[in-house]
Amino acid sequence: MNNISRITISALFSAALAFPTASNAGEKVEFVPQWAKQVVWYQIFPERFRNGDTTNDPKVKDILGADPQDPPKHWQIHPWGSDWYKLQPYEKANGEPELWKHLLRRRYGGDLQGVIDKLDYLKDLGISAIYLNPVFDAPSLHKYDGASYHHIDPNFGPDPEGDRKLMATENPLDPSTWVWTKADELALKLIDEAHKRDMKIIFDGVFNHMGINSFAFQDLLKHQQASPYKDWFIVESFRDEKKGTEFKYSGWFGVASLPEFREDENGLVKGPRDYVFSATERWMNPKGKGIEHGIDGWRLDVAFEVHHNFWKAWRSHVKSINPEAYLTAEIVDEPEKVKPYFQGDEFDGEMNYNFAFTAAEFFFNPPGMNISASEFDRKLKELRNLYPQGVAYVVQNLFGSHDSNRIGSHIVNRGIGNFRDWDNYFPTSQVTNNPDYNVRKPNAQEIQLQKLFAIFQMTYVGAPMIYYGDEVGMWGANDPDSRKPMIWPDIEYEDEVFLPDGSKRSPDKVAVNSDLLSHYRKLIHIRNQNPALQQGDFNPVVIDDERQLYGYLRQYRDNRVLVILNNSPKTQSISTEILGDSTWRDVLSNNKSMFDQSLDEIRISPLNGLVLVTQ
Repeated sequence: MNNISRITISALFSAALAFPTASNAGEKVEFVPQWAKQVVWYQIFPERFRNGDTTNDPKVKDILGADPQDPPKHWQIHPWGSDWYKLQPYEKANGEPELWKHLLRRRYGGDLQGVIDKLDYLKDLGISAIYLNPVFDAPSLHKYDGASYHHIDPNFGPDPEGDRKLMATENPLDPSTWVWTKADELALKLIDEAHKRDMKIIFDGVFNHMGINSFAFQDLLKHQQASPYKDWFIVESFRDEKKGTEFKYSGWFGVASLPEFREDENGLVKGPRDYVFSATERWMNPKGKGIEHGIDGWRLDVAFEVHHNFWKAWRSHVKSINPEAYLTAEIVDEPEKVKPYFQGDEFDGEMNYNFAFTAAEFFFNPPGMNISASEFDRKLKELRNLYPQGVAYVVQNLFGSHDSNRIGSHIVNRGIGNFRDWDNYFPTSQVTNNPDYNVRKPNAQEIQLQKLFAIFQMTYVGAPMIYYGDEVGMWGANDPDSRKPMIWPDIEYEDEVFLPDGSKRSPDKVAVNSDLLSHYRKLIHIRNQNPALQQGDFNPVVIDDERQLYGYLRQYRDNRVLVILNNSPKTQSISTEILGDSTWRDVLSNNKSMFDQSLDEIRISPLNGLVLVTQ
C-alpha cells in the first residue's frame, strides 16, 4: 500500500467513527415518505414479464393505432422462447425489410395475472416495492400511448371483449359514469396481493400526452372544433374544407401517434388536468374503499416536459389522498437541472440516472474514459448533497431500464460512448442505429463486473432498483432489445443465433443464470437485514486511485456495515487498521469469515467486494 493510501484510509476511518449516527436525523423536517428509504425496487415491463392468462392474448385489432401505423397483413402472438432476432414465418410473410417494424409489432402476451403469479418469486428475491411500466389501455407494447388513464388495458385482464363493451357505456368526461372492468378489478387484486406480501406498488403516469386511440383524440378527430376535447391538445389547425385547412396537431417529440396535452402557465389546461386528477384518485383510493387498497405512489413519465406548476398542484392532490404516497420522476438531465423538482413541493425522488452515469464511469468505462476512485467519491458526494434532507435516501438507484441497454450488454459494449452523454449514447446503444453494437451474451468476467456493481448498488445511499431480468442475466441493446421476454426456468428458450441483419453467429444459450440470481438474492437480503444500508450515514474510508479501491462505512444506531470494493483485475490487500477494535463478519461470501486486527491483512479478490458487519 502506498503512503497516500495508508493516510487516506486511517484519516477517513477515524473521521467516520467520530461522525454522529443517523438515529437523530431530522425525520420531522423531511418531506419524503420514510418507507421509501427501506425498499428494494423491481421494475416490470408488463407485456414482457409473464403470460399468466393465454385467453386474453391480444389480437391484431388490439394493436392498431400503435407504431408502425400501417397494419400487418399477417400477425400472431410471438413465441415466448424464440430467438429474439429470428423472424417468424408470419413476419417473413409480411415482406417488410425494416427490423424495427417487426420488433414493435410483436406481442408476447404478458399480463397482470402473470405479475400476480410471480409475486412470490419477487418476495423470495427480497423485493419490497414494484414499479409497473404503464398498464393503462393502449395499443402499443409499451403503453405510453394511453387510450385512457382510468382503465387497465383489457388485454391485461380476463375479458377483453366484455371490458370494451362495458367501457363504451360511460362518459369519459364524467367520472361518476366510469365503470370497473374485469381488467380494472384484476389490477385491484394485484395491489391487494402485493400489500399482503408487504410490497408497495406504483403505477406509471404519462401525463404529458395520450395516444391517437384515446377517447379524447378520437372525438376531436371526428368532431374537430365541435368536440368537447377541442382544447385538450395542441391543435395547429382544424380541418375546414372552405378554408382549405387540414387537421394538424403537435405530437410529443414530433411523434404523430402521441398527441401532446396543451399547457398554460399552470401546466395542463383544465380539461386534461381535471381528468388526470380524477384518474389519480381512482387508483389511489379505489371505490372509496381506502388507501390501503390503492397504489402507493406514481412514477411520472417525461416529467421535465410538464410545467412545474402542474406538478405542485398535483402533488398536493396526491398527498391529500395519501400523505405517505411516493412520487418519483423521470428527469434525465444534469444534476443542477434536476434539483428544482425536489424541493418538497413536487417529487420525492427520481429514477436516478445520474447514479447510473457515475457508476458506469467508475466500474465499466475503459481506460481513458473511466474515472478514479477519488473522482467517483467526489461525484457521489455531489449527488448526495444535491437534494434536501432525505431525498438522496429515496431516489431509485438504477442501471438498466426500458430506456437503456441492459447492464450486461452495456458492459459488453463499454467504450462505444459515455452513458452520461445521453443524447448521443441513446442511439449509439441501439442496434437499429449502430450496426457495430455487439449483441452477444456477457462472458464470465463481464458478469463479474455486473456482480461488483450490484454490491455497490445494494449497499449505497438510495433505494436500489432492478430492471426485470437483470438478476437472471438477461442481455440486450437499448429499446426495443432491452424489452425481451423475461427468462423463466419453466420455459424452453431457443439459442440466440441470429444477428439483427438476419445472418447467423455462434449460439448463445438463453437460461436463468442461477449464480447471478443467488448473488442478487443474497445482496438484497443483506440490505433488508441491515438498517445501516437503508437509513445509515455514508462515510468513505478507502479511496485508492492507484489500486482502484473504494470503501465506505454505513452506520445507523448500533448497526455498522463496512463495504470495500476492488475495481481492479488484481487481488488487492489493505491493512486491518481499517477494522478498528471491532470484529466483523463477512456476510457476502459463503465462508462467513471473521475479520479483526489479529489478521495480517484484508484481501479482496479481483472485481469483487467485501461486505462486513460488526459483531
